[in-house]
Amino acid sequence: MEYLVQLEKNEEGYSVSCPGLPGCWSQGNTKEESLENIKDAIHAYNETIKEITKNKDTYFVKVTI
Repeated sequence: MEYLVQLEKNEEGYSVSCPGLPGCWSQGNTKEESLENIKDAIHAYNETIKEITKNKDTYFVKVTI
């Protein structure tokens, strides 16, 4: 899967967020560290969504735009 992420340089290094996943963000001292950290955050976000929606009548459908 691919996600668009937004990097922003700040006084402490870099912050990074995933606009497609509200509230999914991370940070790091370098761009590389930030990008690795957001991968972990995206994985955790998706696992949390799976846990929250299990045993519910929901499912995912891929749409092309």
